[in-house]
Amino acid sequence: MNQEPHIITQVDHTALNRFFGKIYGFVAAGIGISALVAYLSMTAFRTFTINLLLGGSFVIWLLMIVEIGLVFAASRMAAQNSPLALPMFLAYSVMNGFTLSIVLLAYTGETITTAFLTAALMFAIMAVIGLTTKRNLSGMGQALYAALFGVIIASVVNLFLASSGMSFIISIISVLIFSGLIAYDNQRIRYIFEETNGEVGQGWVISMALSLYLDFINLFLNLLRIFGSRD
Repeated sequence: MNQEPHIITQVDHTALNRFFGKIYGFVAAGIGISALVAYLSMTAFRTFTINLLLGGSFVIWLLMIVEIGLVFAASRMAAQNSPLALPMFLAYSVMNGFTLSIVLLAYTGETITTAFLTAALMFAIMAVIGLTTKRNLSGMGQALYAALFGVIIASVVNLFLASSGMSFIISIISVLIFSGLIAYDNQRIRYIFEETNGEVGQGWVISMALSLYLDFINLFLNLLRIFGSRD
């Protein structure tokens, strides 16, 4: 009799670990695809990438609009539990890899490596905190999304001001925001799994993978701006 609760708990933990493994498998695939596309765009297709940049700001804005459209489409399809959610997520990863290569051209290889490793380490630490803390992070998550909205507005304003000091401050605040969101998203995954007894649709899995992917990419980009401010 005393062993039964222990066995059930072990099964629940096993199922939860598999669930996280599935989500992080998609996250790893997205990051891996983006990294590969960015690398190829900066090496084998470097001439094409540079020529595209020489096409002017219109080309860059067009790429950004397409990328935003893809991420919104992937999010919507995931919410609808559509089988197209995964292909859209992977397509966004490809597109984001190319746009990342345009940004990475402005930095040295050492800076890129340092920012990536730091982002990976911070992501792992905050993920563990989100999974293990007993404190409900829902309130913090809402506050972080509100702060993120403010950062987006400040970033748009700074496009016209072109202030390096303001850009540096925005990057620091963004690192704090996305670090907190990593912890919040990981806790949210655990809560949803527990509330549904593990009966979670594939669309929701893709949705959370997309959220964690965006958390990591934005953390990496802001660390890149901080470390590469002199590049």
